[in-house]
Amino acid sequence: MVRRNLWHATIVAFCFICFGLIFLRSATAQIRELQLLAATSYGADQGVFVQAEDGTILVAQQESRPVHPASVTKVATSMALLEQLGHDYRFETQFLAGGPVINGSLKGDLVVRATGDPSFIFENTFFMLRELHAQGLREVRGDLRVEGALLFNWQADPTGQRLKRALQGLDGGEAWAAIGEPSSQLKKVALQFIAGGVQQTSGEVLIENSSPPLITIVKALNGYSNNVFHLLSDRIGGPQAVEALVRKHLPPALHSEITITNAAGAGELNRLSPRAAVAILWELRKQLLSHGKDLPSVLPVNGFDAGTLNNRLSADPYRGCIVGKTGTFGSVGASALVGVLRTAKYGHVAFAMLNSWLPVAEARRRQDVFLRALIDATDAKPWDYVANEKPIFTEAIVKTSSNTVH
Repeated sequence: MVRRNLWHATIVAFCFICFGLIFLRSATAQIRELQLLAATSYGADQGVFVQAEDGTILVAQQESRPVHPASVTKVATSMALLEQLGHDYRFETQFLAGGPVINGSLKGDLVVRATGDPSFIFENTFFMLRELHAQGLREVRGDLRVEGALLFNWQADPTGQRLKRALQGLDGGEAWAAIGEPSSQLKKVALQFIAGGVQQTSGEVLIENSSPPLITIVKALNGYSNNVFHLLSDRIGGPQAVEALVRKHLPPALHSEITITNAAGAGELNRLSPRAAVAILWELRKQLLSHGKDLPSVLPVNGFDAGTLNNRLSADPYRGCIVGKTGTFGSVGASALVGVLRTAKYGHVAFAMLNSWLPVAEARRRQDVFLRALIDATDAKPWDYVANEKPIFTEAIVKTSSNTVH
């Protein structure tokens, strides 16, 4: 009986070894095919780096050569912002009275105290305007005065002139409709600005807009690859601070492969190597996991989220397999795509494809061909993810001195 059991165990062990060798040989062959695909169809002079979460390098080609990463830079900026400010950080934008309010008339300037909220847009302004009207404010006998860094509709508005036009009902009609109001009502609630008021020190807070949490803002900005990231980086010291923070988290060997002079990737001097881009993805994911979150919390998922990844490999079985970031800057020859896959064979797998001086359409074609092969070879599965389709402005909070309005 003992011999029979031993013989049975030996047979089982032998079968497992055989199956393991077959699997290993098959996996090795697939990786060789991917490397060959990178050297041929993708282009031997183009950078690509693919690494499993256990450190196994699946594909490496021109992986240490820094090239322009375009908006892939925003992955680094996202990491720096979240680390420095915190995932739940909210930007406050206040409207203050620069004088007394008498019979619906503000005798002085309407003061905007801003903190650089990158998500402050028409809709937020109109929520505030509607509440000011409900409080009885009809006119400002003065001007609009800005204190601090005001961003409005994704751009700097240092003197508040574009914001003022919105408060006057002269711009943003579509956004007024987006908050559920008839277009005819905007003129009725608009503020009248009448020159001649006496400028006074800002006093009572009339109303305040508290932005969505920073992690929500970062997710929305990455979806559409919004270049307001560069202005937003000023909140933590600008692109130089982003570069320094990213280098601090990465091995010294990668430091020379990271140059960030524009935090949105719009500058001509930005540089990143494929292996540095992958290292940044891993570091960002590690930080997110420490907060109980993962990459889909801050980066778009292909075929699900609106924006630059919505139409990339959007048909099954590839839809939802990629969480990542695109980058395109044709005038400096940059076209890029980085991201992470969830695979059955290798666990999580990060990739970076940084194309240089290819026509954008051709670069994207090569990227998609390589990605399909990578997804197939690693048996990648869609991320467990449901897109948040609520507009970002609905997650802001409007507060008056007495209560929360929205």
